[in-house]
Amino acid sequence: MTSTTSSPSLAGGASAPPAGFGSARRSGRAAENRRKWYEIIGLTAPAIAVYVMFVLVPMGFAVYYSLYKWRGVGPPTNFVGFDNYVLAFQDPIFLDALRNNAVIVVGSLLVQGPIALGVALLLNRRFRGRTVFRLLVFVPYVLAEVTVGIMWKLILTDGGTMDALFRSLGLGGLVQAWLADLDVVIWTLLFVLTWKYVGFAIILLLAGLSNVPHELTEAAAIDGAGWWQIQRHVTLPLLGPTIRIWMFLSIIGSLQVFDVIWVTSVPAVRSLGASNTMATYMVDNGFFARLWGYGNAVAVILFVISFVAALLFQRFMLRRDIQGAITGRAN
Repeated sequence: MTSTTSSPSLAGGASAPPAGFGSARRSGRAAENRRKWYEIIGLTAPAIAVYVMFVLVPMGFAVYYSLYKWRGVGPPTNFVGFDNYVLAFQDPIFLDALRNNAVIVVGSLLVQGPIALGVALLLNRRFRGRTVFRLLVFVPYVLAEVTVGIMWKLILTDGGTMDALFRSLGLGGLVQAWLADLDVVIWTLLFVLTWKYVGFAIILLLAGLSNVPHELTEAAAIDGAGWWQIQRHVTLPLLGPTIRIWMFLSIIGSLQVFDVIWVTSVPAVRSLGASNTMATYMVDNGFFARLWGYGNAVAVILFVISFVAALLFQRFMLRRDIQGAITGRAN
């Protein structure tokens, strides 16, 4: 009795894959992964190179020079360690600059925020001339900082347009030395900064309002909710991520503000600390006084404060928004 042998077959009658099929498939996947990594490296390498060259390297030099007493001529040789940092925090003018930055940060949030939100809610409603109003509120933001500084310096100077306006209205008692009074100048500059940057906040909030579904507001109105109730319980919660993004940008911008303050303020008043910010203090002492090591130390302090503020805000305010924006593939 003879027996015949048959080749093994897979369930359903399918023949087994040829020898080496699995290794070829793995080799193909490995080649595809290598190709993807080559693409990622090729696309990101130029950006990384630019970032390293123009951000990380200058930061490294700033930290290095901040450890020396150096006047910008020749290589630094007088190593002083952290003396420049200690000197900065012992200088009352620098402490005034820190205080002024804090005033601008808090003032920008408490003044620009409500104004921008109110105007944005108004401009989000349909009425004739809405486009023109949107354009007008955005015009100050697109003006160059130097132009804004010169314009307001002329308006606020002694005997300028602002003083003439108050006197013509019979309010001569309100006339102040807007840019020379040590107790008034920081509030004057805060007003100028609000005028300049509130348009950006308005446009940003209008963009956020455009993403609020009309179905939700219409459903709330049908249920009997009033306009204020709709804004409070529907619009504002959905506008929360946009508001938090604006707050983040406003805080960082207020810490690093320079252009408008530098052009608008009076150098003599700024030298007394009344209108200084950390950025203007850095330029005054690092560039014009030629204390390059000390100026670099102030720059490092400004960077550290801004970086810590950004990390804290992201940790406690933006974490939910960032997590909600990241989608992962289910395992």
